[in-house]
Amino acid sequence: MKHNFFNSTAICALGIFALAACSQEGGQSTNTAASSTSTSAASTAAASTSATANTPELGSFGVKTDDIDTSVKPGDDFFQHVGGKWIDTFEMPADRSTYGSFTVLAERSETRVRKIIEDAAAGDNAAGSIEQKIGDVFSSFLDVDTINNKGLEPISSDLAYLAGLETHQDVIRAFARPDIRATSPIGAFVAIDAKRPDRYTVQLSQAGLGMPNRSYYTEEKFADVREKYKAYITQVLSLAEIENPAEKAQQIYDFEAKIADVHWTPGKRRNRDLTYNLKSIEQLREYAPNFSWDDMFAANGLSGEKEFILREDDAIQGISKIVSDTPVNVLTDYLQFHLLRNNSGILPTAFDEANFAFYGTVVRGTPQQRERWKRGVSAVNGTLGEAVGKVYVERHFPEDSKAKMDVLVKNLRLALGERLETLEWMGPNTRAQANDKLNKFTPKVGYPEEWQDYSKLEIVRGDAYGNSKRAGVFRWEESIARLGGPIDENEWGMTPQTVNAYYSPTRNEIVFPAAILQAPFFDPYADAAVNYGGIGAVIGHEIGHGFDDQGSKSDGNGVLRNWWTEADRANFEKLTEKLGAQYGEYEPIPGFKVDPTLTMGENIGDIGGLAMAYRAYKLSLNGEEAPVIGGYTGDQRFFMAWAQVWKRVARDEQIKNQVATDPHSPARYRVNGVVRNMDAWYEAFGVSTEDALYLDPEDRVQIW
Repeated sequence: MKHNFFNSTAICALGIFALAACSQEGGQSTNTAASSTSTSAASTAAASTSATANTPELGSFGVKTDDIDTSVKPGDDFFQHVGGKWIDTFEMPADRSTYGSFTVLAERSETRVRKIIEDAAAGDNAAGSIEQKIGDVFSSFLDVDTINNKGLEPISSDLAYLAGLETHQDVIRAFARPDIRATSPIGAFVAIDAKRPDRYTVQLSQAGLGMPNRSYYTEEKFADVREKYKAYITQVLSLAEIENPAEKAQQIYDFEAKIADVHWTPGKRRNRDLTYNLKSIEQLREYAPNFSWDDMFAANGLSGEKEFILREDDAIQGISKIVSDTPVNVLTDYLQFHLLRNNSGILPTAFDEANFAFYGTVVRGTPQQRERWKRGVSAVNGTLGEAVGKVYVERHFPEDSKAKMDVLVKNLRLALGERLETLEWMGPNTRAQANDKLNKFTPKVGYPEEWQDYSKLEIVRGDAYGNSKRAGVFRWEESIARLGGPIDENEWGMTPQTVNAYYSPTRNEIVFPAAILQAPFFDPYADAAVNYGGIGAVIGHEIGHGFDDQGSKSDGNGVLRNWWTEADRANFEKLTEKLGAQYGEYEPIPGFKVDPTLTMGENIGDIGGLAMAYRAYKLSLNGEEAPVIGGYTGDQRFFMAWAQVWKRVARDEQIKNQVATDPHSPARYRVNGVVRNMDAWYEAFGVSTEDALYLDPEDRVQIW
């Protein structure tokens, strides 16, 4: 049986390195990261534009030159130069905190998926058919009248169960129950074992916070958000008619603040050497004796497991003591609040609006909730994603795109292979291991070879809360069913309709869903330089994750081990420190600097990926000179394509959130921070010492 257990949270937690951010837009899962055409309406126009005319979708050769701001020199701000006219005139939709090319393609995918859903629901579908399930998930989510009329009745028995908990053991069982969508301070999930990638292992991780991460609890710059969070907790408890809401909100917040104090920082959580702590069940009981592990594992079906990997080991140890020291009544209030919060989108409107007002507006600065149908599409994608994806591929993914991607991937691998042979800082032993890893990379393009089976998932029209509960149990049971079995090589961590890409270190694979293989990333009718600067650099970015500061800790078989000589690792770390010093100076908003430790892997992926793509582009020319098109040389078109991909606008609150939580640097630095380290960019645009982005040659960083 094929399993697909991934979601956006799991992708981030498991060290699957995605091109775009794992983020939330007003409490709903979204992709964030990139650029765009000129207006939101342009996404609709682009969606209806067909490439059958054999012309590029954007501009005359694949780059929308109308967006170029000639008043800004390329060497002063390449991000602004290539996209400035769009950046300065674009009116952010009220339901977005950030907008760019990922958003354009996500909206296109969203519109296409809506049509797939509506077509599935249009027929006289047999009970239990996939069409019935797709249509009923969507219609149940959209039926706000029924949701409002039912009030809290669907969730009342779960709230009553939580309110009736009497002991810490009761609470821990509630933390673990997959049918209760509350929140546990210690999360459990099943993933490939990083040191033994031929098996799945149960992994335990720090969790339990209602705000994005520990920074929001510990840093003064988020003091105002903290007060609004407490007000939000009070509001939710009041709406549920829970007594003494303000007093209980303070107690819930205080409990979370204690958890946040022992949480690891986002940067530390990236360190894969630190997050592998294998313990037997006996060692776990001894290491964190305050927590009733046997009750937890009995509740979630893991009683038979003998070993566990602790990610943030001392944080888990600390959390276990905090839980045991916290009165049961505070823990039950905490569970009830999070049960209501996590289900706000399928509860009466007042809960939904309160959730958005905090997470959408306070945390990300978005003034308006997204239309219900759009969030309904997200609900279907999250519940029956591959069933929809199968139809999406049939309708919207040209099969020859896979063949063209195969060529691009091959050329990118050749380019990195050539680079490995000339690296002055790497010795022969490490080079041999690096080549072995490169040769063992597995690319996946478009869609999985086998599709997920949803026959065991029951969906009932008009039962939005019940559907969500059953889907949660279905996902969990699918997840733990892999324990003791072989690795599913066909498994995908994203659906085909997702606009993103990722690298998995335990599988040593790079994955490109169908929906990202569109302009500005990939256009079969665009100039070759543009495709290499777009999807070529994305391919290079994902390959680069296999050789970044964390991905490079796994070998070609996906085993987390040190395959470097001591001298070569030291040389590599000197280069990464030099790169980190550059990014640590970037400050998109006063007081909110980029964290080079948190963003290091993505920065290496960007710089290495663009360098690989440039070398691959040169190889593709077979020694010939690229023609001048539209007044631009091949090298200029290549770099312009990269900047076009990352054209993006964002609200200030979203940028603050990104800097605090996201391993990806803000879009401006994914352009300027990268090109200023490439000699070819200086030559292409005549950048000199007088230009703001100029770096002396000895200060430029090229790793891969």
